[in-house]
Amino acid sequence: MAGWATWEVPATRAAHRRPARDEPLTRGRTTALPEGRDVHVVIMGCGRVGSTLAHSLEARGHSVSIIDQDADAFRRLSPDFAGTTVTGVGFDREVLVQAGIERADAFAAVSSGDNSNIISARLARETFGVQRVVARIYDQRRAEVYERLGIPTVATVRWTADRIVRHLVPEGATELYRDPTSTVAIIETPVNPAWIGHPLQALEDATGTRTAFLMRFGLGALTTSSTVLQDGDQVFMLVTDDIAETVTKIAAAPPAAA
Repeated sequence: MAGWATWEVPATRAAHRRPARDEPLTRGRTTALPEGRDVHVVIMGCGRVGSTLAHSLEARGHSVSIIDQDADAFRRLSPDFAGTTVTGVGFDREVLVQAGIERADAFAAVSSGDNSNIISARLARETFGVQRVVARIYDQRRAEVYERLGIPTVATVRWTADRIVRHLVPEGATELYRDPTSTVAIIETPVNPAWIGHPLQALEDATGTRTAFLMRFGLGALTTSSTVLQDGDQVFMLVTDDIAETVTKIAAAPPAAA
């Protein structure tokens, strides 16, 4: 793996406020966001993925700030984009603060540089406490390392902007597969952070269904009776239509309330 690069932070930065909109609600710090609540997302990189992501999040009613060191990159945003654009580098703390990182619920680093993305992602996570963070990494070897540090990584070929949106601001279960008879489905089920450290078996008992598989450190894994839920796990459960909504609600609630 290549070593860290040394970066020089530009001396001049500028934040540009787009047309007024309602201020975002108070930030959250849990890995599962309250259902139905608008969130504030900071994006680093206004290329094709970043601009698409910004428009997709805003269309869902969320507040967005987007950072790019090239002011011309913001031309990719539509004229009616109502978020904030900040000119600067995403691993500069002052730039992040201007973008609202201190009240952010989620952060996406999707610039064209692996080093920039991972440094800014770690800064968002470790300095500002943003728990829902994702970084775009081109080098698969690096991606595996950072997954093990607890920072989900995405590759443009495998992930669309919509998939990143669902990772940053999950809005309930996402169907992954349905059998040919349309009877059984596999859904990605957001899990309340209070389940972390509990046996997966307890979640299965509470929901009345079984786990198809987990995604952990960027890799798929089959579960056993001794599997314990860890921070960052993505849980995929087997459901039928009549129980899907109940399973989702139970998983989204703390164990005591389940």
